Amino acid sequence: MQSKLAFFVSIAFSLIAWGIVTGQYIWPQLRLRSQDEALRPLLILHSFRFIGLAFLVPGVVSPDLPSVFAQSAAYGDLIAAVLALLALVTLPSASGILITWVFSVWGTVDLFNAFYQANHAGLVAGQLGATYFIPPFIVPLLLMTHGLGFRILLRHHHVPEVQQNRLASR
Repeated sequence: MQSKLAFFVSIAFSLIAWGIVTGQYIWPQLRLRSQDEALRPLLILHSFRFIGLAFLVPGVVSPDLPSVFAQSAAYGDLIAAVLALLALVTLPSASGILITWVFSVWGTVDLFNAFYQANHAGLVAGQLGATYFIPPFIVPLLLMTHGLGFRILLRHHHVPEVQQNRLASR
């Protein structure tokens, strides 16, 4: 029980820390950019979600890691990475925005599904082996950047001329 509590406390602290980083450093830079230019760094970050395939590698994770969790997390992340790359190469076109929406919804649902699958399968943090760092360190960052992505997609259509001039003067 103590290790489960420590695992969830780590996730909570990571959410707080990434929230601070996002609010203080990431969002202030992205809000000044055009929609497609603000989305690009987020999509590049999510293109590394192939790292979830590590959940399928024997020796990296415990043989006791529930396969329902491992397969769902690994393949869900791989699909998210492919969608992020597709969106990246098709921006700023309308199809690029559409693919970014699909990616954003898929990627967010995939992360919440991984938490659900882990809980439903009775995953113990030690079963993650070398991938232990993914849920408490990487997943909160991915959730924060999905939130930013939705914010940009919903509200960030054009950078006002004043902000463009400020960017140009840098």
